[in-house]
Amino acid sequence: MQALGVLEVYETGELTVVGFGGREILDFISVAECRDELQELIREQQCRTLAIDLTGVKIVPSGLLGLMASVHHSGVEVHLYNACDAVREVIEITNLDRVLHLHDIDV
Repeated sequence: MQALGVLEVYETGELTVVGFGGREILDFISVAECRDELQELIREQQCRTLAIDLTGVKIVPSGLLGLMASVHHSGVEVHLYNACDAVREVIEITNLDRVLHLHDIDV
């Protein structure tokens, strides 16, 4: 596992897996810094699928959800894993579940 400024990187390549280290609230993160890290990872690793581990995350700022959607619109498939009920509900209400694929797995 490699820690960047905001993200923890678990796997790289065409399938890149990142997470937030189990932090509960992501309000404090810099969306711009997260965007820069994701863009660099996607470019350097020629990422086609981005898996984001949301285990333990209770609150995701709207700017970060927008960033995830923009990653999808840039041609990268985005999968979100282990979103809590509150985060899942926001994603579904905003219809982002049409572009951000939600999954639950045991960790």
